[in-house]
Amino acid sequence: MAVYVALFVLIAGGAGVLTATADSPEIGFENPDFEVSTGDPVEVGGEEYVVAEITEVEEGGGGGHGGGGGGTSIVGTLERNVTVEQSEAWANESTVQVGDREWRVETEGNDSNSFTLVEVLDRQAILEDDPQADNETVERDDGEYVVVTEDGESTLVPAEEYFPAPEERSYAAGDSLEYGGNTVTVDEVTADQAVLVWETTETESIEVTQHATVTIGETDFVAHFPDASTMQLSSDMEEYESQVAQIDQFQQYNSGLTRVLVLAFLSSLLLLGAAFIPSRY
Repeated sequence: MAVYVALFVLIAGGAGVLTATADSPEIGFENPDFEVSTGDPVEVGGEEYVVAEITEVEEGGGGGHGGGGGGTSIVGTLERNVTVEQSEAWANESTVQVGDREWRVETEGNDSNSFTLVEVLDRQAILEDDPQADNETVERDDGEYVVVTEDGESTLVPAEEYFPAPEERSYAAGDSLEYGGNTVTVDEVTADQAVLVWETTETESIEVTQHATVTIGETDFVAHFPDASTMQLSSDMEEYESQVAQIDQFQQYNSGLTRVLVLAFLSSLLLLGAAFIPSRY
């Protein structure tokens, strides 16, 4: 029985040594397509991104190939500016804000390719700014009037004479104007509306995590962070998948050795325990 105990101890010791000394393979690229840091450009197929930042972030739990559980993970951000076309339709008889004033939109029939902005007068503000005029107009049988008092004598002034004529601005398809902080172009005019278009610049961002697949242009890359300030991008998916397979194989091998270690140790204990059981014969 002592021979069997020694054999199991020897097996357990060998499995333990192999488990403790085996080096786990890790993901790594010898010749990545890009090896960049914060501020470096990444250009693929005419599309250029810039590495906006590479940071370490806290995470509640972890895992995966070449990583640990919990602690921190590394995240990179790629950014680029893209031009986006915007559009807006102004319906006939609607009111729009252009500059610091309001305007009424008036299209000019089915066959017209132009429209007119007619200033919407703030009649109440005009009356309040005139110390000689009442703050409200009055209605008479023959129309609307403004009461104006001069030298103690009140006079009814027709509203169309008192208020200034509203400013008008006409635009045709292809004309430009300032609107909402942008230079916009009249794209189309119909009997029902005028359509304006303009271009704005927006920032497009891509978040990159450890060993994630990132598509830039029409090319897929796998990302790897060898340290907290460097990002590698490789389009060699076969190399990456081969390394993942090696890591999986190592983990299976290591798991098998661990089971051998545990079983050999338990078997040794059982044999030792059996040696102290008194014989009935």
